[in-house]
Amino acid sequence: MSESQMNSSDGNSPEQRYRPSGRQQAGAVSERLLSFDGTYRCPICRYGEISGLTLMDAFACNFCRHIFTANLPEQKVQVVDSVQPMSWRWTGQRWRVTTQADLDLTVIVWLIVVILVLVPAGGMWLAAYTFPPLPDSPGAWVPSVWISATLAVHSLIALWLLVEHYQVPFYVAARVRLQTWWSDRQAQSNR
Repeated sequence: MSESQMNSSDGNSPEQRYRPSGRQQAGAVSERLLSFDGTYRCPICRYGEISGLTLMDAFACNFCRHIFTANLPEQKVQVVDSVQPMSWRWTGQRWRVTTQADLDLTVIVWLIVVILVLVPAGGMWLAAYTFPPLPDSPGAWVPSVWISATLAVHSLIALWLLVEHYQVPFYVAARVRLQTWWSDRQAQSNR
């Protein structure tokens, strides 16, 4: 008896084992291959699902609307509508981030973040240290508050830059929801 006959007789043929289309049964834990016929959780927003685009060798998310090219033999997808070249490998159950050979953009982003946080706050501290207010003056507290506010605001800007660079899932989902709410609001006001 051949292997294909044995697999089909026990109900575990490769087509049944790697069912790419549809959702998995509740409680069933089975691996499936990446194919354009299936739907998979989006690796960026982790909220929507990606599925194959008609007449294209690409996937698209129904929530965050990112487009991915696929390398089916290697079970990988790469986002194509983003500045950073992010890619993921499908393990059969979930996505794993693949390492990128080009780390130049990440290094530049982190360098900008450090400069953005330290230079303005450091300049404010240096000015307050060089020209301190008189100890008995009523505004002696102003430099420390101003330095703290500068550090806090620039840290928020730097955090936004990092979240945007790494496409953190909760941020992407919140951004998409906000855009949807805004477009719905605009549509209602135009009626």
